[in-house]
Amino acid sequence: MAIRVHLEKVLKERGMTSKELCALVGITEANLSILRSGKAKGVRFGTINKICYYLQCDVGDILHFNGVLEEDEEDE
Repeated sequence: MAIRVHLEKVLKERGMTSKELCALVGITEANLSILRSGKAKGVRFGTINKICYYLQCDVGDILHFNGVLEEDEEDE
């Protein structure tokens, strides 16, 4: 995947557990796990906004683009 998720790293730096973040953001632990693993196909801007707010970070702290264009199978 061209976009890597570094949420686990930011959680550790902030001393927050996934469970705590889920409660603050209002998402399930299963959905946060999918996001943390990088297997999410999409995420709402509102969710990213809340995650960044509660972790006091920037979007670029949790999402990184590696510079490679990856075509979705649906686009082919």
